[in-house]
Amino acid sequence: MKKTLLAGVSATFALSLAALASTGAAHAQSIDYGAMQQLFNEPVTTSATGSPQRSTEVPVAMEIISADDIKRSGAVDLPTILSRVAGLDVLNWGAGASDVSVRGYDQAMSPRLLVLINGRQVYLDHYGYTAWATLPVQLSEIRQIEVVKGPNSALFGFNAVGGVINIITQNPKFDDTGSVSLTGGTNGYGELSVVKSVKLGERFFARLSAGAAQMDEYKTNAAVASNLLTDPARVSVNLDTIAQLTEKTELRVEGSWSNVQVSEVVSNIDYSPSKYVTTSVKATLASDTRLGLLQASAYETNLTAKQVVVGQSARFENKLDVLSVQDLFKIGANHTFRIGGEYRKNQVNTAPLVGGKLSYEVASISGMWNWAISEKLAVTAAGRYDDLSLSREGTFPAGYPAVTNAYWDRSIKKASYNLGVVYRPTQADTFKATAARGVQVPTLVDLGAVQLRVAAGPYTIGVIGNPTLEPSIVTNYEVGYERALPGLDAKAGVSVFTQKTEDVKGQPTSAQIDVMPTAPGVLPLLSYRNVGDSEMWGVELTASGKISGGYHWSGNWAFTDVDDQPTAGFSPTIRLTNFSATTPEVRANVSFGWSNAEWSADAFAHYTGDFKGYTSDQTPVLADIEGYVTLGGRVARTFDHGLTLAVSGQNLTEGRQRQTTGLEVERRAFVTLSKAW
Repeated sequence: MKKTLLAGVSATFALSLAALASTGAAHAQSIDYGAMQQLFNEPVTTSATGSPQRSTEVPVAMEIISADDIKRSGAVDLPTILSRVAGLDVLNWGAGASDVSVRGYDQAMSPRLLVLINGRQVYLDHYGYTAWATLPVQLSEIRQIEVVKGPNSALFGFNAVGGVINIITQNPKFDDTGSVSLTGGTNGYGELSVVKSVKLGERFFARLSAGAAQMDEYKTNAAVASNLLTDPARVSVNLDTIAQLTEKTELRVEGSWSNVQVSEVVSNIDYSPSKYVTTSVKATLASDTRLGLLQASAYETNLTAKQVVVGQSARFENKLDVLSVQDLFKIGANHTFRIGGEYRKNQVNTAPLVGGKLSYEVASISGMWNWAISEKLAVTAAGRYDDLSLSREGTFPAGYPAVTNAYWDRSIKKASYNLGVVYRPTQADTFKATAARGVQVPTLVDLGAVQLRVAAGPYTIGVIGNPTLEPSIVTNYEVGYERALPGLDAKAGVSVFTQKTEDVKGQPTSAQIDVMPTAPGVLPLLSYRNVGDSEMWGVELTASGKISGGYHWSGNWAFTDVDDQPTAGFSPTIRLTNFSATTPEVRANVSFGWSNAEWSADAFAHYTGDFKGYTSDQTPVLADIEGYVTLGGRVARTFDHGLTLAVSGQNLTEGRQRQTTGLEVERRAFVTLSKAW
């Protein structure tokens, strides 16, 4: 079966993949985002369709966080910045650990969010989630952060079911970047970061960045054992190079390394002192040809993860290889097409009980059609088909039921789609309507990478994955409207959406045995199960603007209502999937700032409404978490020669604040000295 799969992929790779269009024909592969943003007076993206589009033209629900937004935020981490976007949920488990989700369904190791850096996947494949501290990117080198809401597998790739965070860094060809930043703060916080771009001749460009940070973990409480905590620390290095091979052909090579330790929640309220070492290399060859903009890319990501799972030390070695090709071309002036193929192989060992290895191979084909019907109306349709082949090799722990590796020989074949209509009757008004279907494939942990024995009272129970687990299917419909208010130098928007998740994945718990023993000496087993469906609907309101005198403001409000529909015999609380209780109905943000040539000041307020959180994995219980308000801010003074001194703070409302059922979040203040050249 694998030979057939690889043969089909090889045939698909006879095509080549699309490069990103640009403003100049001679350098058609790279985008000068800064020049295009100045041209259109709004952020520009290529992520959704492959072609440059203004943010108001993109056929998806997208918000773009600019480099200026990041600088003014006063934040030292990405989750804090993302928490200020309408509809995003952030669970702050510790000083260096957070989980982020889009429009509800947040949980420990949230698997519904795809995170990319320049299109390269950086979420961790073994658990299928993002450990934000492992991202090898410095805040000062980010050009923009694209926040895409809803399932977008057909447009953005594998497993993009809840949303996408696409981080675009400064392009070394166009952005002459140089900076060094030193930050010190309360709770033992210290950070140093350096970013530098270089140009060697007329055809080679590079950007090197590096950073290191350390901090004290939040104080423990009765819910968390102190031996499961560690003071967070991270070191990372990233190299991004571009070689202009010919006038119309470009090679971009990116490489990164990170080493992180963090107190992390691995299963709702089960903390683990975790250590991650990641390496990643990506090469992309792009060329402007008579057949279109062609691109072929390959990348490999390696992860070593050391964690404590239910009190037992586990070491995972996860390797991901991805090859992709695509072609972006036009037929006539109004029709843009993108066709592509992708192959990926993902593998990891079993732990804490060793002896096995799981892997899957995925062959995918995709296509996109963007039709500019008129200057005011455009339609985009995209589809993707994934064929996943699962396998297992190695031994099984003693006491497990008598199964063979053949039980894991399984294929999952699923299709996803994205449809979008953008109508701009005037320069001030934009209407969007979208429909989407995404596929959340089970992670390698769900399928069997975690295998262990755990004591439950006088008994011993085994834990193993479920190779028969069905993928979750997420379907979303959304209508949005945005209006620019030129007279007020402002804009406002509203979105209404509804979403259904079929075959929700329930987690293992000793409160419900999944496989009873069939013979003496055989352990009862806990596993992952499909436990029902879930429906959600919501509304988001956004507004922002500027006031003469250097003032700027923004605000957003989001309402989300989740209705779980469990299958008979399964309790959403017992299976840790009670999203109707754990999703806050209301979230809101307000910001206000001022700046001139030398000074800037910004203040931020965030509100999360009442919700519930789990207090135990063994016998799941929900506890109330009262709604809370957090305040943040930054004041900065810029001097000559690019020198800036800034004072900022996060979680300023209280000294300690309960935001989850885990550690209480502590007030933090920072002083940053930076120099740009």
